[in-house]
Amino acid sequence: MQYKDYYAVLGLARDADLAAIKKAYRTLARQNHPDVAKEAGAEARFKEAAQAYAVLKDPAKRQAYDALGTAAPNESFNPPPSWQANYRGDAPDFDDMDLADLLATLHARSGGTTHAKAPRDGQDLEQTLGLSLRESLSGIQIPVTWIDAGVHKDMQVQIPAGVRQGQKIRLRGKGGKGRGGGADGDMYLHVRLLPDPMFVPEGHDLVFQLYLAPWEAVLGADIEVPTLQDPVVLTVPPGTQVGHKLRLKGRGLPSPGGTRGDLFALVHLRTPKAVSETERTLYQELARISPFRARAPADKE
Repeated sequence: MQYKDYYAVLGLARDADLAAIKKAYRTLARQNHPDVAKEAGAEARFKEAAQAYAVLKDPAKRQAYDALGTAAPNESFNPPPSWQANYRGDAPDFDDMDLADLLATLHARSGGTTHAKAPRDGQDLEQTLGLSLRESLSGIQIPVTWIDAGVHKDMQVQIPAGVRQGQKIRLRGKGGKGRGGGADGDMYLHVRLLPDPMFVPEGHDLVFQLYLAPWEAVLGADIEVPTLQDPVVLTVPPGTQVGHKLRLKGRGLPSPGGTRGDLFALVHLRTPKAVSETERTLYQELARISPFRARAPADKE
């Protein structure tokens, strides 16, 4: 077994109180978290700090750790006989054990008698899971990582098709380890839908911006528009007004009961910034012959 100086890992004196231990760990965790720090060795420092914190924050584990005495970092050692008389792990062979694993499985002895610990269920863990709208609709396999008792863990999770904003996905038994025969905790993934460059959710419906040329709005048109899956043809009725929403049924987000919301195209008008002489002549002729007055009351058009 190799000795690890957990106080040195956190940059603390051996008489540091719990508040100092928590503060030192949080600082190191923020500096070296794999999602933030990209320099070499950051992930290893993050794991090492988590192991140190898991031991030193627990009074019983810290007492047992202090009772081991000190040695040079990473030096091979075995607990002294006096230590083994008061503490024991689950395995008698210390050579191949990790120090953190040993301290995580301690049973304190008092007066030579082992006190059996009551079963304790493992802690439930929670993470927020960011998904794109398309991933929520079709499902995706993603990696999930977490720290349990100072140990870095990861797994691939299959996210089913049709998950919704705010939905909670339960991974049974993937939380903290139970102690003394207690059940392992669960992992809960909270679904958060990420902003999309084209579609804006409104409940289970989606809205996107549809720009029409003047003649498309007046005459109507069949226009290919995007959806979360394949493009579809949207029929724009003649006389479509700016601000109207054109509906595509069942092309939105999943909703409870297995149905889907709708997709709405919010109509905007886009006019050309420059026209040819021929186009200008036609626009002038239209202006001359048309009785339409844009600023007239709607009931008098």
